[in-house]
Amino acid sequence: MFQKTRLRLLLAYLGIFASILSIFAIAVRTVFVHTMTNQVVDKLTTLGQTVAASSGFKNGRIQIADNLSVRDLDTRMQSLQWLDIQGNTIYMQGNRTLSLPIAIRESIQIQPSNPALISVNIPIVDTYNQRLVGYLRVSQSLEELNETFRKLDIGLAGGAAISLILVGMGGIFLTRQAMKPIEKSFDRLQQFTADASHELRSPLMAIKASAQVALRYSEGMRPSDAEEFGAIAQSVEHMSRLTEDLLMLARMNEKLTIVGESIDLTELLQHLVKKFQPQALAKELTLGYQSRESLMIKGNSDQILRLFTNLIENAIHYTPSGGKITISTSVAGQWIDVRVQDTGIGIAPEQIENIFARFWRADTSRSQWTGGSGLGLAIAQSIAEGHGGKISVTSQLGSGSCFTVRLLTSKLASS
Repeated sequence: MFQKTRLRLLLAYLGIFASILSIFAIAVRTVFVHTMTNQVVDKLTTLGQTVAASSGFKNGRIQIADNLSVRDLDTRMQSLQWLDIQGNTIYMQGNRTLSLPIAIRESIQIQPSNPALISVNIPIVDTYNQRLVGYLRVSQSLEELNETFRKLDIGLAGGAAISLILVGMGGIFLTRQAMKPIEKSFDRLQQFTADASHELRSPLMAIKASAQVALRYSEGMRPSDAEEFGAIAQSVEHMSRLTEDLLMLARMNEKLTIVGESIDLTELLQHLVKKFQPQALAKELTLGYQSRESLMIKGNSDQILRLFTNLIENAIHYTPSGGKITISTSVAGQWIDVRVQDTGIGIAPEQIENIFARFWRADTSRSQWTGGSGLGLAIAQSIAEGHGGKISVTSQLGSGSCFTVRLLTSKLASS
């Protein structure tokens, strides 16, 4: 019963850890990229300043010595490019030059592809008259740096994946340990509910019988007393149903053993339609069943009967006069779908997730009927899940609801 809760706890735990891990990985990568890029920029700046200092000038123009050669430029995947103040190339060494025009106001330029390069622009100033005569662009390929970043990304991703797997394994153990006290408390509460419901049966039956006897022999009884006994009998009937529902739910929470009997679902639904036809007519409702074939399932016939009884009762009570209730069936592969659709008051979207909770009624849409125990849909869900199926609901406030019960066909249920 607590598998979904454990799964939600585990997913929440993994989600929080993954978020923290992602933030940490992004921070590490950002710092690493910034540091490595700054190191490359510093090296290029130092090289550029050294070479710029050795440049000559003549008539306000840069003069490059014929014997000027910087060693190992190709080995270091670097290049030097001298430009005049208009950005025209005067001289260059190395084969990795930036194709972008020089940005006078930017000391660093990055060419992301074809090829990937980073360049530092060093202004060259004539030391004699302190006038700008050109620029030295020092470039370096980003291939090695990008490869380093790629390896870092692989390492971070691999480390994160391994961490999540280890955390997930530890989370499974921790969630099981955390849920054990709750499960034990729930088991004790479930046992208490079953015992209390069972013990309440006898006194309730005695009160009910006494009220019925008093009403049967009401000669000489004041009219006000007869009304009070009638109220007592009605209250006892409500309490009896509540205890029966609680006892059934307590038993449903245990491991359900499905009796291997074949159930003609079509015949069962037809019987229920006939049974509730008088109640539907009394409220001026149209109650119909649409089926073209005989559908067989395996299970406990009493529980399946209770499941659809609860759904039809629910539809009748929440459908106003003049409305329509339609029961239909369909086969989808190994499943049989039974839909109970009404034109009732409907359920607000934010309330649908609570519809199968015990004793739950929405304040605005489900509080009109006070005769039920508030356990009908919870019991229906327990029976459906106990038979290997499920129950779902779609609804629109003011237009009606559709409850869909999905059960296995007879052959698959028996296997």
